[in-house]
Amino acid sequence: MSDHPLPKIGFSLSELAGSLGDFGTIIPLILAVALVSDVNARYILLFFGIWFIVTGLYYRLPIPLEPMKAVAVIVIAGTIGSGEIAAAGLILGVIFLVLGYGRFFGVIEKWVPQSVVRGIQLGLALLLFKSSVGFVVQDPAFFIVGVAIIGAFLVLTRYRKVPDLSAIVVIAVGLVAGIAVSGWPPLSLIPAPQLVIPLPTDFSTAFSTLVLPQVVLTITNAILATSLLTKDLFAHDIPPKKFSTTIGLMNLTSVPFGGFPMCHGAGGLAGQYRYGARTGGANVYAGLIFIILALFFTSPQVLSIIAVGVLGALLVFVGIEMSRHSLRTDSLLVTGIIGILSLISSMTLAFVVGMVIAYLIPYIRKRINPGFPFACFP
Repeated sequence: MSDHPLPKIGFSLSELAGSLGDFGTIIPLILAVALVSDVNARYILLFFGIWFIVTGLYYRLPIPLEPMKAVAVIVIAGTIGSGEIAAAGLILGVIFLVLGYGRFFGVIEKWVPQSVVRGIQLGLALLLFKSSVGFVVQDPAFFIVGVAIIGAFLVLTRYRKVPDLSAIVVIAVGLVAGIAVSGWPPLSLIPAPQLVIPLPTDFSTAFSTLVLPQVVLTITNAILATSLLTKDLFAHDIPPKKFSTTIGLMNLTSVPFGGFPMCHGAGGLAGQYRYGARTGGANVYAGLIFIILALFFTSPQVLSIIAVGVLGALLVFVGIEMSRHSLRTDSLLVTGIIGILSLISSMTLAFVVGMVIAYLIPYIRKRINPGFPFACFP
């Protein structure tokens, strides 16, 4: 940790606004997973809420939680059941809990160049822009409304002492519009969670299909990039091994009871910060919102009621915030290539290619004349 004292947890309107900053990523993923698989979104929301509060109180910073994206995308694209999801969560929980207690991340930080981590951030920003396109196409009118609201608050916060409450207003507008069209979502109490016991075959399928693609993404984006962005935004050096430990714990305690594999995320941190989060109070707010949704509302209706155009607007401005930090790199070439490959292929391939290029550049520069294009990149 840095020498700067951690902030006191605050519960201002700005923290509440910031708590909604990553909803544009979290809600669509949870909704899609619940619609195509046999998992119950209410338990996903419940454990998200619990761990949002725990991480907010522990870190005292708005360290976000997100569904593990590689796992979520594969579940959405294929026929993956709750047993395989539970098995993946247990395997990933053990992996990251063990890594958090070893020297693994010390080695990783030493050998993974900053330009590679910044490239992962850029790739995530481009993926956020890509995700927003789907929302814009579905609901262009409310996308424009969302952009207008966020833009108006940008002007107000620049020239007047007004907190940026754009996320609250945008979500409220989307929710009111959804209720006007679909009606108020039904109320019902959540049943007690049941233990999900994976079969032996679930573990082998989960490891090859879900765990392997997720590990690289979690190490680079959820841990290394989040740690670096925390330093950028708050001047606090939270060691990656701490993030790894909390990721391990939250999955081991949540997934067996119906939760979904989750991790931290640089995109979520950028989103919460962009809309006003500065302390762990934002996490407490987000956690309470998710717990209330889980306990009292049937799903997935409550998640699908928000006009999706406003979620697209939130994602666009989160992507801008993330890309702004990603360009603080020591090699635009490496960072740019990783970002583009993340968009058109996968973050795993982008990471491997970026590492190769990052280590080849010094070798090439020693053996070519200074006029070669690579020479202009550090």
